[in-house]
Amino acid sequence: MSDRRRFLQAGLLATGALALPALSAAQARAGHSGARVVSTWDFGVPANQVAWPVLAAGGSALDAVEAGARWAESDLCNPTVGHCGNPDREGVLTLDASIMDGDGRCGSVAALEDILHPVSVARRVMEKTPHVMLVGEGAQQFAISQGLEHRRLLTPQAEQAWREWLKTSRYQPEINAERRGMPGNSENHDTIGMLAIGADGKLAGACTTSGMAWKMHGRVGDSPIIGAGLYVDNEVGAATASGVGEEMIRNAASFLVVELMRQGRSPMEACREAIDRVVRKRPEASKTLQVCFLALNKHGEVGAYALHQGFVYAVCDAGKQDDLRQSASVYQTTQS
Repeated sequence: MSDRRRFLQAGLLATGALALPALSAAQARAGHSGARVVSTWDFGVPANQVAWPVLAAGGSALDAVEAGARWAESDLCNPTVGHCGNPDREGVLTLDASIMDGDGRCGSVAALEDILHPVSVARRVMEKTPHVMLVGEGAQQFAISQGLEHRRLLTPQAEQAWREWLKTSRYQPEINAERRGMPGNSENHDTIGMLAIGADGKLAGACTTSGMAWKMHGRVGDSPIIGAGLYVDNEVGAATASGVGEEMIRNAASFLVVELMRQGRSPMEACREAIDRVVRKRPEASKTLQVCFLALNKHGEVGAYALHQGFVYAVCDAGKQDDLRQSASVYQTTQS
């Protein structure tokens, strides 16, 4: 992990260092305790801080999660999200994103190149087309037709990292590799997933990523797959996932978490049970990969669970806007 990121995470966990000015009385009334936004990983704190004013002003959960995800795509510089993402093994940066409203409407894009805000393309797919998913060149053409920003996104730093990787061409995602200072690997599971509930009680979610570094060209993970990386239902709650996307797809994981909440589990219980299913199906593989779930039910209750230690998530509401929490995990120590 970089010194910057280590400092950010340690400071947030210890002291809630990123404080915001107090909300005005009008904002507090609009964003009452029922409104809440939650996000995966430490950069979920600033993403939430972008999303929260939308909720505090009485805006929709859908607008809030799009705003937070857009920040992650353009203002955050992280090797697994947005414009600073690492490319595939051919040196091509491709982006995936999805967005879902609690009424069942949803949209997504996959293998999208050189469009700054894939989450907004996903929303346009949801609202402007009869489809749910667009991919590759077709997704790019649609984005351009909608007036969304089109420019080369691959950064010199990401290109250099790819050239270093080419020296070995080793592809083996590691648990918390960046945190253990392993060159040639990246924090391959730091997708940002966001879930929100508005003052009106309606839910929405968004997920955006550049996917696994050095993946095969054309590989798509769980983030743009409705039901795998994201699922939202106003009657129950919402869930998002982070980690090795193939495992989420194999288990329809986010849909599973929501359905477990429908059956009466708390958000944390639902996340834990979904993790247990991953372990039961692939017990040996589960020792070498990370899987994380974050859930929010219709009452605003939040829960999370991870396969391996190290998953953190951010919670923001009218009472606290810089709350970073450590998730429980099945395995209490990461593999060394």
